[in-house]
Parts: sequence; structure tokens; C-alpha cells
Amino acid sequence: MSTQHTYRVIVRGTWDGLTDEARTRLLSEVDGHGLSAMQFTEEGSLAYDRVLKHFSFRYVVVSDDGEEMAGAIAEDRAETFLNERGYGHGALRSTVTDMDAMKINYKGRRGTGAA
Repeated sequence: MSTQHTYRVIVRGTWDGLTDEARTRLLSEVDGHGLSAMQFTEEGSLAYDRVLKHFSFRYVVVSDDGEEMAGAIAEDRAETFLNERGYGHGALRSTVTDMDAMKINYKGRRGTGAA
């Protein structure tokens, strides 16, 4: 039996073939999709800037099927989001971090006493 893991997935892509309508819509919403809006959520958060060249999504994916599947799930979510809105894009690629397998390095903490 496999164990569920929580993954943080960043899906990156490039805008491609945006219609004038899509470009206008994205630019009208750009202030809500900057650095301050980047959060890892199940629904995903979209980040891009006024240049409209690159974009990224941040997702939390809970799965017991491994990192590769978590990346595929997040890419599917991003592609669905983009296609539903008519946002043209190139190939998507993802970076996956298994939050349950991460080692936390507490620099500067020595001993086992309370801080």
C-alpha cells in the first residue's frame, strides 16, 4: 500500500497565439497575478507580468502515485484552465517537490533544549 504525499508543483509555460481578446483580458487582470499572488493551492494560482511572454501556476497536489503523476495532474489542471479561457500557450513543464520527503535544516539550532 502506498502512502499519500503532498506535492508542491510549479507549472511553467509560454503564452502563444493569444487572441486580442485574451491579451486584453490578461492585461486587465495582471495586477492580481504578480509576485504577491503566488501561492500553492489545490486550485492553483496563476502568475504572469505585462510582457505576456511567460506564466506559471503553483499547485498543491495530494497523491499516492508519486512525483511524476503529481506533475501530470498539475499540468492537466493548468491546461484545462488555459483552454477553458481560450489562452493560447506552448508546451507546459513542471517542477515537483515532495513536501513529505523534504528534510528541514534548522541552521543555528544546537542541542535539543527549547529555544
